[in-house]
Amino acid sequence: MFRPLSIFIGTRYTRAKRRNRFVSFISMTSMIGLALGVLAMIVVLSVMNGFQREMSSRILGMVPHATIVGVKPIDDWQPVAAAAMKNPEVTAAVPFTEMEGMLSYKGSMQPIQISGVDPAQEGKVSIVAQHIVQGRLDALKPGEFGVVIGEITARRFRLNVGDKITLIVPEVSTAPGGITPRMQRLNVVGVFKVGAELDGSMGLIHVADAATMQHWQPNQVQSVRLAVKDLYAAPKVSADIASGLGADFKADDWTHTQGSLFSAMKMEKTMIGLLLLMIVAVAAFNIIATLIMVVNDKGADIAILRTIGATPRQIMAIFMVQGTVIGIVGTIIGGVLGVIAALNVSELVGWVERVTGQHIFSSDVYFVSNLPSELQGGDVLLICSAGFILSFLATVYPAWRAAKIEPAHALRYS
Repeated sequence: MFRPLSIFIGTRYTRAKRRNRFVSFISMTSMIGLALGVLAMIVVLSVMNGFQREMSSRILGMVPHATIVGVKPIDDWQPVAAAAMKNPEVTAAVPFTEMEGMLSYKGSMQPIQISGVDPAQEGKVSIVAQHIVQGRLDALKPGEFGVVIGEITARRFRLNVGDKITLIVPEVSTAPGGITPRMQRLNVVGVFKVGAELDGSMGLIHVADAATMQHWQPNQVQSVRLAVKDLYAAPKVSADIASGLGADFKADDWTHTQGSLFSAMKMEKTMIGLLLLMIVAVAAFNIIATLIMVVNDKGADIAILRTIGATPRQIMAIFMVQGTVIGIVGTIIGGVLGVIAALNVSELVGWVERVTGQHIFSSDVYFVSNLPSELQGGDVLLICSAGFILSFLATVYPAWRAAKIEPAHALRYS
């Protein structure tokens, strides 16, 4: 089988046992270092993808994807919901009212975001019903002023189902200050735990009770909450729906309330990826040292090849092939091991916890009690491509030095 001279000799140098064992050792460490760098990048980025997925599913499973807000209270929300459902991106539309206030219990206070919901329909747009740890969501009855609070809030105030707590909301009045506090006694009917900061900043009441607290009619709501198929399309979808309904409606979406959090997570992933890429770069550029040593070791061979007609271009290609093979093998090994590790990192951490008896991610300290991982093919392709490119670039200088060797000079001192 015919092979070009450069490929034949370059791969033969890679396979052959070198007289200089130190050169062989450096070559092996370059390959291992590159493999470990690729492995680390794949595992770390997969874990970060897993954390981002968990936070997205928990936070965006609780907060509205988008809302169609009335300039004034909406008397009949069903026509608005029907108009929204005509958009193919919308999967559900339910009544929704939102308020901000303070919870007070035995002299302690904390801010809270109160959402007025319809318990019978909330499951269409929220995951809260799946994360109730005490009580029930359907215990929210109109006129009874029940509230479902987060686990962090319940723990902070030492509350259980059946306890009473005071909600303080601001109310516009004709008093000199313009705003007076209004207090409403609420009965704790449930506690949810989604494993995010919302456990300490969010509460749910019945939408009719929210209307009563706002001095509206029981059937009036502030907005219609939407669930959409593509979260990143929520701004456009809600804006289109609001514009179709007229000037009495405006759109809001999750990017206004939670966008900074997800932008920060995306930036964090990018920066950690760049830092880990430096590890791959260091390992790849170790190939430079390896090839320089090989060039010095093979000076006589290069001179002989030049005397029998090999061109400088062919000599350069020989060592570029050799270094590239080292980089490709190291990258492939690291990629395969990285994929295997990323797919099994959760089980590995669980095994370590069982063996040591220590919880690495305790639910009392962290919002996520396990180590999630989500392997993305795009990340693997990008990391392996970076390894290949860096390995190839690392071969250029040593190969150029080999091509510049003069045959007579090399044979004289060999």
